[in-house]
Amino acid sequence: MKHDTDMKNKWFILLLPMVLLCACNKLVSISEPTDRISNTAVFSSDALANSAMNGVYNSLLADAAFSKSIASLYGSLSADEMLTFNSVNSTYYPINTNHITVMGIGNARTTPTDNIWTSAYSTIYNTNAVIEGIAASTSHELHDSARQQLTAEAKCLRAFCYFYLVNFYGDVPLILTINYNAVATIARSPQDAVYQQIITDLQQARNNLADNYSAGKGKRVRVNKWAATALLARVYLFKKDYASATAMATELINQQSLFALEPSLGNVFLNSSREAIWQLNPKTKVTDNDNTPDGVTFLPGLYIRTPGDTTGIFQYVLSSQLLNAFEQGDKRRSEWVDSLPIYSSPLTGYYMKKYKIGNFNYTQGADPVEYPTVLRLAELYLVRAEAQANGTGGNIAGAIADLNTVRARAGLPALIGNLSPADLQAAIAHEWQVEFFCEWAHRWFYLKRTGQATKVLSQIALKQPWAGDYQLLYPLPPSDLNKDLHLVQNPGY
Repeated sequence: MKHDTDMKNKWFILLLPMVLLCACNKLVSISEPTDRISNTAVFSSDALANSAMNGVYNSLLADAAFSKSIASLYGSLSADEMLTFNSVNSTYYPINTNHITVMGIGNARTTPTDNIWTSAYSTIYNTNAVIEGIAASTSHELHDSARQQLTAEAKCLRAFCYFYLVNFYGDVPLILTINYNAVATIARSPQDAVYQQIITDLQQARNNLADNYSAGKGKRVRVNKWAATALLARVYLFKKDYASATAMATELINQQSLFALEPSLGNVFLNSSREAIWQLNPKTKVTDNDNTPDGVTFLPGLYIRTPGDTTGIFQYVLSSQLLNAFEQGDKRRSEWVDSLPIYSSPLTGYYMKKYKIGNFNYTQGADPVEYPTVLRLAELYLVRAEAQANGTGGNIAGAIADLNTVRARAGLPALIGNLSPADLQAAIAHEWQVEFFCEWAHRWFYLKRTGQATKVLSQIALKQPWAGDYQLLYPLPPSDLNKDLHLVQNPGY
């Protein structure tokens, strides 16, 4: 009966995110799934396939997902942006010192960074399921336009996950299928091969995604052509393909009907921000401890939630290296950094407040006004500045102009036009540091890709003794190594 079929489809969609995540709790060493998530019922119509895609997006904000502020937190701790408070009692202290060790014994061994690997591969499994499910569907109610759109979205999200995996771990297994036999015993692929797949996925996504935000009903919560373009510009920069990075950044910057730097720094992370290229969609209503993940993570709690409270309970504080990096008069220092006396301590704690709503000041049941922002326009100005400065011939004037665009919004004077090459590189590094602090591991990745990480981090007392460059990659989860003998641990662990 049609009613029975409809009910089966509805229940399958409701369960899909759970099935997707559970079936891939340890992707590279999973047991063969008992439920076929590429079931044709899931991909039998535009609406059902779209619901499956929403399940993929939901996984990006699942508990312990790398994209639920964890990439930002771990990257900030690994770099020189933030310190754990009550240091040695913190789970994240080994990340902060760059001395990650294996905890536990036998099959229960873990590291504090396992969740990045596990959650990223869970989402990759989700995207592969969508791609294969759509390709296998013969339903006439799944139209070509939906097939193209949803497949392209899945490829963009897969590339996004692999970008973070390759930058946190180095060589990683490159998994492009949900076929159990193909992934049960798989080795790591070289970073170049992973990057090539990222570029291929993003190019295909860019060519097939809409150039508007209709998929998210006007909200910037579904990837589109411009999200793929922004990620592609970043990837080209990391790969030192400066001409391609410049071209991608320029194409996006020129979309002035859609994007502009927010004049007020306080509006950058709102769900109405014209600077946003891609944001994640939180729950429809704010509930206790459920605001933007970054607000919950980075804002301190108050000892007693009363209007007059001025004492903060801190898990993390901003480092002196970051605080001292701001120039006099930089609005990013006054708008995006705040401080409170630390509860039961004579010290003052400085914290990131790019997101303003946290555990102590949310309104129960309110509509969220801040959305976790994954990609924003300011990054494209810095990508283009760096690419122009390093490209063939060196477009120094163009690079300085892009830096000055970002600096002007921060209330800073323009850089002079005759900077030396060394001063220009320092200016680029500075703008990355103070514009994107505590966001998506930008600083951590910048230090690594420019070869400055060891020089900068080895001078920090907290990170002594600096044992070697192996500390610039995270260890693979021990449980996966135990189950797949083809996987090899990163050196030093």
